[in-house]
Amino acid sequence: MTQPINTISSYLKHEFGQKTVKLAIDGGFTCPNRDGSKSYGGCLFCSEGGGGDFASTIENQIDLLSEKWPKAKYLAYFQNHTNTYAPIETLREKYEKALSHPLISGIAIATRPDCINEEVLDLLSEINENHFLWVELGLQTIHQRTADLINRCYALSVYDYAIEALNSRGIKTVVHLILGLPGETKEDMIQSVRYVCASGAWGIKLHLLNVVKGSRMEEEYHDYNSFHSIEEYVNFVCDLIEIIPSDIVIHRLTGDAPRKILITPEWSYRKRTILNGITAELKRRGSWQGCKA
Repeated sequence: MTQPINTISSYLKHEFGQKTVKLAIDGGFTCPNRDGSKSYGGCLFCSEGGGGDFASTIENQIDLLSEKWPKAKYLAYFQNHTNTYAPIETLREKYEKALSHPLISGIAIATRPDCINEEVLDLLSEINENHFLWVELGLQTIHQRTADLINRCYALSVYDYAIEALNSRGIKTVVHLILGLPGETKEDMIQSVRYVCASGAWGIKLHLLNVVKGSRMEEEYHDYNSFHSIEEYVNFVCDLIEIIPSDIVIHRLTGDAPRKILITPEWSYRKRTILNGITAELKRRGSWQGCKA
């Protein structure tokens, strides 16, 4: 590997031959943790925007990003809430509408493992045959005690089923993990990363836990800090990068929220500083992704 990290930006540039940008799309979905199907109020960490506080429409996103990347290709990224949680006809309509846009080269769909069923798998397989696609699964942690605390409302075995089913159909999977959930040690987080890497994930997202306005975290853990400094976070992420196999595509190494809703960590909005710090620390160590896998 020529770079210390196998990043999604590099992967997409190789796949499409030029800069390729995700457009965060609000598909108008909800979540079984919000509508009462399983619970109300969402997961402990989730904002009112359902994890997609920057999402809007394809046209708005292109207007926002085209000046920065005037010659880029675009992927439609159904980001906030649970984007396979609707009748199959609704899903087909929304996905096909996005894929029919002349500037869209592929699609990414964020969802929950407990919202992957046979009908959804058949539709995703159909799309995967003709379009570039990946599916994102919000796992957050492998530890049941933490899953109960954050109101995830499904067991680890549900994730195991979902990723096996997606992999068996040749669909790329990206798994979300949150770093710094209440009660978790660094060893707990390392175990989650190792588990995901062994489960057949094509990609991984590591999110820094943010306490944001409108979440249950704001009420129950208002002053909670997942990590006490940028330096502590940077060092730990570098530890994780070293154990992630080099063939797994890293999609995210931190987590950012709009400053207007961010409570803690107060420094988490400094995304560029965090990413530059990770690059510098890997260089200082003389290490790279997978060097300790």
